[in-house]
Amino acid sequence: MRRLVSELYVRDNCHPFKATVLVWIQLPMWIFMSVALRNFSTGAAHSEVCAGPSVQEQLASGGALWFPDLTALDSTWILPVSLGVINLLIVEIFALQKSGMSRFQTYVTHFVRAVSVLMVPIAATVPSSLVLYWVCSSLMGLSQNLLLRSPGFRQLCRIPPTKSDSDTPYKDLLAAFCVKFISRK
Repeated sequence: MRRLVSELYVRDNCHPFKATVLVWIQLPMWIFMSVALRNFSTGAAHSEVCAGPSVQEQLASGGALWFPDLTALDSTWILPVSLGVINLLIVEIFALQKSGMSRFQTYVTHFVRAVSVLMVPIAATVPSSLVLYWVCSSLMGLSQNLLLRSPGFRQLCRIPPTKSDSDTPYKDLLAAFCVKFISRK
């Protein structure tokens, strides 16, 4: 059995460790960047090598739109709510493509939904620079998820088609969304 499983891993290039790369690389990087941005925004990271304005001073005047001060909280809650909505979109895209989820998968999906909602009040209590980083990170994740569904992009990147691939992935997502959320009566 082990030999067959090993041959399967080699034949399909699908070692289970590849599924954990996110946990081992991206998650620690996200945590380190978040801590660094928080320290820069609160002035906890002092640098006396630089002769110009401190990083905190630069962040205080480096915002845009409704958040001109990246060291302050977003009083409008636009960034925190955007973070929650984007994360929920990512979760729902995964949930809509799965049919007949196991009990464990259902629990994990509900847990990630709850974390997405809990991130909104947490994001409202940290500096805007940190929330902006989280929103940009989530937007990149959402963009990657949507882009990797495109048959043209998959062909361009030479990603081999699978049995579950659709020729109209975006229409399928929209139809599944309508059935799940809009057609309820």
